[in-house]
Amino acid sequence: MKYIDSAQVQKKMTSRLSTNQIAKFLFLLATLFGLVVLVVLIYRILTQSMGWVDFSFITNKLSTNPDRAGIMGAILGTFWLMVVVAPVTMLLGIGTALYLEEYAKKGRLRNFIQTNIANLAGVPSIVFGILGLTVFVRGMDLGNIILAGGLTMSLLVLPVVVVASQEAIRSVPNYLREASFGMGATKWQTIKKVVLPASLPGILTGLILALSRAIGETAPLVVIGIPALLIPLPDSIFDKFTVLPMQIYYWTIDAALVAEYANLAAATIVILLFVLFVMNSIAIIIRNKFQRRF
Repeated sequence: MKYIDSAQVQKKMTSRLSTNQIAKFLFLLATLFGLVVLVVLIYRILTQSMGWVDFSFITNKLSTNPDRAGIMGAILGTFWLMVVVAPVTMLLGIGTALYLEEYAKKGRLRNFIQTNIANLAGVPSIVFGILGLTVFVRGMDLGNIILAGGLTMSLLVLPVVVVASQEAIRSVPNYLREASFGMGATKWQTIKKVVLPASLPGILTGLILALSRAIGETAPLVVIGIPALLIPLPDSIFDKFTVLPMQIYYWTIDAALVAEYANLAAATIVILLFVLFVMNSIAIIIRNKFQRRF
C-alpha cells in the first residue's frame, strides 16, 4: 500500500500557491496599467475640450475658422449612416442566425458557414473598407455616398450581430418550442411567436453593441474615401457625408498646422464618447430589464 507523503504534498501546495499569487499580481498589474492609461487619456481629452463643447459647436457647420467650426454635418452623417447600417444588419444578422439555429441541419454546410462567420469577426476593419471600395464604391458605381458607407459598415458588424443572435436563440429552452408544436403551431409560427420574443433582449443588446462599434470605426471609411471637407449637410442616403470619427481623424492631423484643431478634435471625442455611453447604457438596460429567465 502506497502512503501519501505529507511533506511532498505540502511542498507542491506551497509551489502552486506561490504561482497563483504571482499570476494574480501580474493580472492585477495589467488591469491597473489599462486603467491608468484610460484615466490619463480621459483627463487629457476633458482638459483639451474644456470651453469648446457648447451648443454652437454642436449646431454649427464645418469651417476653416476653429472658433466657428461645428460638427452638425458629422452628426447628421453619423445619423444617416446608422439609418443604413441598422436595418441591413438587423435583417441579415437575425435572418442568418435563425437559419443556422432553426433550419440548417448539422453538416458540412452549416459548419462552413459557422467557421467563416467566426473568421470574419477577427478580420481587421480596414479589409472591410477595401471590400466596400471594390464592391460598392467602384463595382456598383455608388461613389463615396452614405449608402456605400453604410453597406460597408454593415459587413463589418454583421458577424457580431449573427453571433449574438445565435447565442440569444440558443438560450430559449426547447420545451417552449415543443409546447408550441404540441399546440399545432407551424415552424414559422413557433419562431415568430415563441423563439423571437424570448430571444429579443439578447438580440437587441448585440445589435446595439454592434451599432456602437460601427459609429466608432474610421479605417473602412478612410479607405472608401469619405471626405471631411466643407460639404453641404446630408439629407438622404445618396449624399456625400462625413462622420464623427472621420472628423476627429482629420482634425487630429490638422492640429500639426493649427493648434486649435486639437481642441476641436478633443471636443468631438467627448461628444462621440457620450453617444457611445448612451447606446451602451441602453443595451445594458434592455438586457437587465427585459431578459427572461427560464
